[in-house]
Amino acid sequence: MFKIVKAKTLCENVKLLEIEAPFIARKAEPGQFIILRIDAHGERVPFTLAGYDRAHGTVTIIIQEVGKTSMQLGSLQEGDFLLDVAGPLGTASELEGIKRAAVIGGGLGCAIAYPQAKKLHELGAQVDIVAGFKTRSLVILEEEMRACCDRLFVCTDDGSYGENGFVTNTLKRLLEDDVKSGAAPYDTVIAIGPLPMMKFVSALTKPYGIKTIVSMNPIMIDGTGMCGGCRVRVGGETKFACVDGPDFDGHQIDFDDAMRRLAIYKTQETRARERYCRLLNETERGDLNA
Repeated sequence: MFKIVKAKTLCENVKLLEIEAPFIARKAEPGQFIILRIDAHGERVPFTLAGYDRAHGTVTIIIQEVGKTSMQLGSLQEGDFLLDVAGPLGTASELEGIKRAAVIGGGLGCAIAYPQAKKLHELGAQVDIVAGFKTRSLVILEEEMRACCDRLFVCTDDGSYGENGFVTNTLKRLLEDDVKSGAAPYDTVIAIGPLPMMKFVSALTKPYGIKTIVSMNPIMIDGTGMCGGCRVRVGGETKFACVDGPDFDGHQIDFDDAMRRLAIYKTQETRARERYCRLLNETERGDLNA
């Protein structure tokens, strides 16, 4: 059993959980993930680590309540327990040697981009973060990100906070500014977020010849490379995100194939969420009528 020592709401339908898992915290690195089960009847779901504390023996995940299991996780409180937590899984991000990086986070992807930027900052790299959200009320981890970079650019799709527009607009401006000023370009761009965002960031950086790393989060089952569910096409070859990734060369990813695969179970996911919501409503009505 794994105890939840902290449960904090960051914004609507987004929650931070800090989980007591000392053996995982001891070895965890940015880019790696865990697979957890809430109880004996729950599904196994992967979450990329948003942080870890070796001294206190905890790992942190940030979840968005969009499906049945994530809604169940969002209902848990401090002192509750998870049945299983396995990890750290996946290959840690290769950050050594990077001198100047742009870390791009889209929405909840900022929870994964943050530990990458933090590690780079600790290694002495110059780090710019571009964090994109749909609207101001969905902005998360702003102060944490600001503390681990040289420059932070917050963007909102609707212009309600920070810069108006997509992260690609800001990144394009930064790349063009380097060309105009003759400054040393970024040697690495790290993009983490929705597949379309990572696709367009990779397309933007390719003409500049800038190494671009993306974090892939496909459908995953066992997390050890046996099931093949998390396969992605990279440079025309099949790779497994759970053991070969989740970090890959963004210029080599077949994003269109990845997006098709991610949508395979949308109907089943919607039905499961609707059944869960219906059960919650029935339970609440029962409590009120008791």
